[in-house]
Amino acid sequence: MKKFSGLLLLEDGTTWDAIGFGKKGFGVGELCFNTSMTGYQEIISDPSYAEQIITFTFPHIGNVGTNSDDNESLKPMAKGVITRAKPTEPSNWRNELNFDLWLEKNCITGLYGIDTRALTKKVRELGAPRAIVHFNENGIHDLEFLKQKLDEWPGIKGRDLTTQIYLINKKNKNNQTDLSENAAKVLLFDFGTKLNIVNCLERYAVKVELISGHATYDAIIASKPHGILLSNGPGDPAATNNFTNKVLKKLVDNTSIPIFGICLGHQLLGLAMGARTEKMNHGHHGANHPILDLRTGKVQITSMNHGFAIDSNSLPQNISESHISLFDGSNCGIEHKVRDIFSVQYHPEASPGPHDSLYLFSKFFKMVERYKDNEQKKTY
Repeated sequence: MKKFSGLLLLEDGTTWDAIGFGKKGFGVGELCFNTSMTGYQEIISDPSYAEQIITFTFPHIGNVGTNSDDNESLKPMAKGVITRAKPTEPSNWRNELNFDLWLEKNCITGLYGIDTRALTKKVRELGAPRAIVHFNENGIHDLEFLKQKLDEWPGIKGRDLTTQIYLINKKNKNNQTDLSENAAKVLLFDFGTKLNIVNCLERYAVKVELISGHATYDAIIASKPHGILLSNGPGDPAATNNFTNKVLKKLVDNTSIPIFGICLGHQLLGLAMGARTEKMNHGHHGANHPILDLRTGKVQITSMNHGFAIDSNSLPQNISESHISLFDGSNCGIEHKVRDIFSVQYHPEASPGPHDSLYLFSKFFKMVERYKDNEQKKTY
């Protein structure tokens, strides 16, 4: 009987034989699927995937290898990767390390040889199940041990995962010494920010200062920002809200500083303004998600990665819904009716794309510049 070096075990007891690659051992987390056709390195290194196992529905993974420029964080936080086909040998001039070795270097276990179409249907059926991936070269898999580890894992719902990730990116990738002394300043709340958010902000020649999601209101005001961006990040927003709610609520109620939220930042902003969030069945993960702008009627293709969403029915009267998903009608954007405050569930900074929503950074920058100009007038 053939022994397989890899094994996938789901919470319902289903097992899938596979071939292992990457880090030997096991990884336990919430199983999701991602429908992107490109950008596997950016996906895996996105901090929002902390404690998740990613199934790629696109079969050809690894064909461009990996490189130091495409990481979205300094330390990938995903717990596992599943592909249909054996990762291909890299054929790209930018390659620095093949995919298998990159996973091993970053302590991520991979499996291939699984029918990812059938597995995707299973994820939809079970609703982002708890799972464990195991790689043993000798094909020895202790099911009782793996079941125990799976049972011990606490899951994602009800957990704040941002603290373990805070400031893994504690540096700006680009040198900002050439910025004007009069440049606007944006505070980037780091709940697990993707580095391309920093890149997108720096294109507008603003000073970007990363700050902990645990920052106090007084510390924020003392920093004198001209704008605040709430980043993406992992975990249950209701859990993270326990320490962000009071601060964000004061920023909304007591200041006129422009605020822009992305993904988890969108959810936390909604919670601070009185909305509720809910766990989705299997979430939205991919770079081909259509959303509708309710104000213009225009459709945009977006990149998404979230397992929670704002409940549209819970929005207070001073907040309007700006975008919805065309897949399931779930909330994808909100906007304050009076203040310069808005947020989106998707990723306008998406790398390698799509770039339909990059204009949101321009929208935010205009708000930031307007606020800075008004503050300067007060000093004259």
